[in-house]
Amino acid sequence: MRMLPVRPLLMAASLMLLACGSQVVNPVTGRTEYSVMDEAAEVQEGVKAHEGVLQEYGVYADPKLQAYVNDLGQRLASQSHRANLKWTFTVLDSPEINAFALPGGYVYVTRGIMAYLDSEAELAGVMGHEIGHVAARHGAQRATREQTAGIGVIAATVLGAVLEVGGVGGATDLASQLSQTAASGYVASYSRDQESQADELGAEYLSRNRYNPQNMVDVIQALKSQELFAADMAKAAGKPVASASSWLSSHPANDKRLADIKVFAARYKGREGYVDDGRARYLQAISGMSFGDSAAQGLVRGRNFYHEALGIAITAPQGWQVQNTDEAIAIVNDAGDAGLVVRLIPPKAGGTHDEVIRNVLKPTDGRIEQRSLHGLAATHFAGTVRNQQGESRTVALTLVTGPGDRNYWLQYVAKDDNARQRAQAGLREAEASFRPMSPTDRAAAKPWSIQTVPYPRGGFGELAKSSPLPASRAQAQLKLMNSAYSGGADPKPGQLVKVVR
Repeated sequence: MRMLPVRPLLMAASLMLLACGSQVVNPVTGRTEYSVMDEAAEVQEGVKAHEGVLQEYGVYADPKLQAYVNDLGQRLASQSHRANLKWTFTVLDSPEINAFALPGGYVYVTRGIMAYLDSEAELAGVMGHEIGHVAARHGAQRATREQTAGIGVIAATVLGAVLEVGGVGGATDLASQLSQTAASGYVASYSRDQESQADELGAEYLSRNRYNPQNMVDVIQALKSQELFAADMAKAAGKPVASASSWLSSHPANDKRLADIKVFAARYKGREGYVDDGRARYLQAISGMSFGDSAAQGLVRGRNFYHEALGIAITAPQGWQVQNTDEAIAIVNDAGDAGLVVRLIPPKAGGTHDEVIRNVLKPTDGRIEQRSLHGLAATHFAGTVRNQQGESRTVALTLVTGPGDRNYWLQYVAKDDNARQRAQAGLREAEASFRPMSPTDRAAAKPWSIQTVPYPRGGFGELAKSSPLPASRAQAQLKLMNSAYSGGADPKPGQLVKVVR
């Protein structure tokens, strides 16, 4: 969590489009198509949306890794159908397993997806697919469909629909509600034909750059293994399988699509002159890369959340989970129907707790109680407020002044009154754990990174013993990171593998 101030996160980039549109030649097909966006408009839209993406995610602060990814992307793009564009490739500081593109030549990969790829050629497969979306003008085609329907270019009100008076209507889908992105308006609605075309173009661009297109198949299989891993871990914990944010979920995959990718790759089978898959170069490039949460976003370690820059920590009750997003920390109960949401309050909201309550909540009635959380001044409010539509809502929250005189908003949220009553003890326990970081907390708040080591004769079991990953999943997750999960072959002794340190 970068602890952005209390606000609905609205990414609604609006482009002044010509009402009549124009005829544009598609660089991939060579056919003329009606479009509300010519190339200049695509670039303009990409520039504006790019700033929103960087603000939401942040750029991963590793110039060498950024240069490595940019070099690979530029080589792929130079062999694409739109080599004339000024292409921009960025590694985002996010543990999400994702990659996406915006119109105008903006392509993004997260460090999260890079942790689960096994070679330069696999990364090229992911990036080639995204370049294919831009080359074939899929973003412009979607804009044209929506402009015709009167919807607009991007209709991604990321949190606006679920946040009211600084709160959340319900906690059932809290994680998904709080993890949407500025790019969601572009990547969420690719058609099956567009996905298939991007796959086909990705295979072509790999071949043009002398990478074996079979690596695109390997990418899909590796990421399907990641989804299987998530399902296995949920089943082992007796919990429902969550719909994780990943490249596959934002780029819908199915058996037919995987079969089609195999067909595309097979077209290039037998061609000579392919370079090696660049595994050694790739492992060298990602060695030292952050894994999981970064210190800048705050770290989740089991039931604890630590944010060293802000100097705060909080602990979830037994059986509850910490969900860390750009907008907030959410401590959510096992049933997923109640939780405590923590946000940083902007100074303009008020200098005192009373001012914040008056300026932000504007309560119609309520009760105030003074509290102290580990020596921090706190004010609990329970009462009724009205939203912008004039509807009354009950609100329960605690304002806390933390280190650096920063004010925080700890709000009780629930699906309904019954869920809140059932979770009341846990909500109070989570609130009571909010504290300044202690020396013990600081010792525990160490970021993780990816390192490479020779594969030992004791296998992944031996590697898991020295891993900071939770013991219940360390061995399985290390297999997943090294393409050895769900039927993948184990590495040979001495072969370099990825570990978390």
